[in-house]
Amino acid sequence: MQFNPEQADPSLVYSMMIRAITPRPIAWVSTISANGIPNLAPFSYFNGLCSRPAALMFSPVNRADGSKKDTVRNIEDNGQFVVNVVPFAVAERMFKTAGDFDYEESEFEIAGLTPQPSQQIEPPRIAESPLQFECELMQIVPVGEGPLAANVIIGKILLMNIDDAVLDEMGKIDPQRVDTIGRMGGRTYCRTSDRFTL
Repeated sequence: MQFNPEQADPSLVYSMMIRAITPRPIAWVSTISANGIPNLAPFSYFNGLCSRPAALMFSPVNRADGSKKDTVRNIEDNGQFVVNVVPFAVAERMFKTAGDFDYEESEFEIAGLTPQPSQQIEPPRIAESPLQFECELMQIVPVGEGPLAANVIIGKILLMNIDDAVLDEMGKIDPQRVDTIGRMGGRTYCRTSDRFTL
């Protein structure tokens, strides 16, 4: 089979991509509106970029009507966000926050999550997440226009909050203890519990 994205409907292209690029880590991004209302949403187009400066990226796609998601609007307003890692223990609550809610409706309340004050920025962290990256905006890169186009958010990591419970005897993060989940195709997810060494 050969698949030409230029000749297919964008929704089909999206479906093919999310099934081909797996597993994808999840950026559970918390932001805050100009009125101080916290927002929370998961994004699986996400990864680290470099370590000098420490930076990461995630890419929220536009809504079906072509408008930007609340996360992008909030970051454009104040230039701050937190990327929270998603462990298996809170996978269902993460999934609840993926819904399309009204602007300034707090997903923290909807999913029964605990907002925790950040150390260096205004948006809150998720207390139930064992790893949190407090970030300031470096750049927004628009990719395409309209429905399912995206805005790549590049953030500088100002501070990592790490739960001591996920550290090994050497003081390093132990992936087994974090028990991160990843996104597969459709509504399928995976755990990072199976490993091998090369």
